[in-house]
Amino acid sequence: MSRAAADHGIAFADAVAVWARIAALSFGGPAGQIAVMHRILVDEKRWIGEGRFLHALNYCMLLPGPEAQQLAIYIGWLLHRTKGGLVAGALFVLPGLIAILALSYAYVLLGHLPLIEGLFFGLKAAVLAIVAQAVIRVGSRAMGNGAMRAIAALAFAAIFLFGLPFPLVVLVAGLVGFLGGRAGLTAFRGGGGHRRAGGAVLEDRESALGEGLPSHARPDARWSFSICGVLLLLWLAPVAALALLLGPDHVFSRIAIFFSQMAVVTFGGAYAVLAYVAQQAVDGYGWLKPGEMLDGLGMAETTPGPLIMVTQFVGFLAAFRNAGSLPPLLAATLGGLLTTWVTFLPCFLWIFAGAPFVERLRSNQALSAALAAIAAAVVGVILNLALWFAIHTLFGRVESIAFAGGRLDVPVLATFDAPAAILALAAAAALFRFRLGVPIVLLLAAALGAIVVLADGA
Repeated sequence: MSRAAADHGIAFADAVAVWARIAALSFGGPAGQIAVMHRILVDEKRWIGEGRFLHALNYCMLLPGPEAQQLAIYIGWLLHRTKGGLVAGALFVLPGLIAILALSYAYVLLGHLPLIEGLFFGLKAAVLAIVAQAVIRVGSRAMGNGAMRAIAALAFAAIFLFGLPFPLVVLVAGLVGFLGGRAGLTAFRGGGGHRRAGGAVLEDRESALGEGLPSHARPDARWSFSICGVLLLLWLAPVAALALLLGPDHVFSRIAIFFSQMAVVTFGGAYAVLAYVAQQAVDGYGWLKPGEMLDGLGMAETTPGPLIMVTQFVGFLAAFRNAGSLPPLLAATLGGLLTTWVTFLPCFLWIFAGAPFVERLRSNQALSAALAAIAAAVVGVILNLALWFAIHTLFGRVESIAFAGGRLDVPVLATFDAPAAILALAAAAALFRFRLGVPIVLLLAAALGAIVVLADGA
């Protein structure tokens, strides 16, 4: 056995190569990324069994942040301790970080060119269909009864009509679910998370890791306090330093504080998070326009890595437009990297802090019920995102109508964008009728968008 191999016989160098391969293939959102991990780690390499894979995934679903990256960290830690988790999580983000940074440069330097404008015009239209698909996909597994549907409806109204913040909606939904689970109500019994459909199942005992608990996976208070202390320092020390040195109103301070807060409350996946980010970044801070959020999501959809990498684009534009004494591109680069740091570093903290104790959560019905209620609320949040994107993409102007305690965004019908609507419908047909993959749909939509814009300017 190689000296770099653990007791299970898997060399660390081999694991690094596999994690790099998974990162390069991680397109298509969390469902696609989890499927890639399952195919390579369970079916192909047989390093980890089906039961342990799902157990790890169910724990990651309880956490804020991108569940696919956290699953990579968890399994990396399970295989090769702390260094395994660090490498797996970092490699999962790295390709997307590089790709989004390159596309962000092209966006601010070349975005005024008709060809680039056309590409992003097509991407925006396709993203509408993709978000609608997300509403249906999440809703189909989260709204199994009347109580869950009521939570989804109330969450939608709370954000769309009354502008309540996403963290508050999630907190209330989780509390309702937790109390319902404690009370033993049938409607609040959580599901089992993702499941594999069909095919032979690799039992834990037949995998390289086996069904026993590795020695480092047992709760160790000393290790937990040490690693969590280091991660907390790496995460929060830069945030505090920026706020103290530059002041809380500086763009870097705002980026660090806002995305650190987001990392704590972002339950429900990237599409749910985007509603919160859009609400604050567009309406609150004025860092970018509604259509630019769609451009960023289009970038994240067409590059490997978590969809939440779109936040890097938001931080990039925020710093680019508020560069102060720095050259705009330098400020933008620092803003994008800062955003990525405070967005993804907490994911390592959640896994390293909780993974050794996860067995205690496995059969906790109250926590499962809280997760089920949060998942239902997320459906309403994503529906709000879909409507918000649709209104600002299909219409050139939107007016706000205030009423008792709330506000309703109403599009100006005279500003309806027919080409954008046609492209969105075509993308929806490609996804729902012809079942084309998301990357293919985005590429086709971008090409059509470029043709439309170039033809219009000819």
